[in-house]
Amino acid sequence: MNRFWKRLQYTKWFNISKDGIFKENPIVVAVLGICSALAVTNRVENAIAMGLAVMFVVTASSLVVSAIRNFIPSRVRMITYMVIISSFVILVQMFLEAFFPVIAASLGAYLGLIVTNCIVMGRAEAFAVKNPLKYTFFDGVANSLGYMWILIAVAFFREILAFGTLLNFRVMPDTWVNWTVMALAPGGFFVLALIIWGVREWAKYFDVAAE
Repeated sequence: MNRFWKRLQYTKWFNISKDGIFKENPIVVAVLGICSALAVTNRVENAIAMGLAVMFVVTASSLVVSAIRNFIPSRVRMITYMVIISSFVILVQMFLEAFFPVIAASLGAYLGLIVTNCIVMGRAEAFAVKNPLKYTFFDGVANSLGYMWILIAVAFFREILAFGTLLNFRVMPDTWVNWTVMALAPGGFFVLALIIWGVREWAKYFDVAAE
């Protein structure tokens, strides 16, 4: 088992995935996507929807950029990224509005603002334009998962404390007094700060244990 684990650690796709989800987590380490992390995490279902939407946009746009990277002129690469990303964002918006209108309404303008999410543009510029499709796929999925699990973790605590529910199912007793602040951005900021602190402290311990 130890031999398998050591061999796995030397594979590029494994390290790309590990970095995206934990070591270089977009929110915890790079501190990107904070606005959406505070705005849409008042309920778990919203966090899941936003996470999946970002995953689709990041992965799909990165794959397209990687596929045509040799044909993108350097001076117009940012505009090219923006056109590709916005096309996939429009597809996501149309899909949610058609099949999940309530969630689309809850996400509101933040769904369209995926276009300006630094995570999406960052993966295209930092990785996709320099790497082949197979590695770009793992990078897109890993960074999206890193973003999504933080959103879900924040929403988990916020929804329970703010509404006494989890995925709209009552989990707290009827006598529970809702923490209104947790439904607002300041409450989200407080929970997010604690999660970032906890993950970073755990990462230090993990690095020491791994040596």
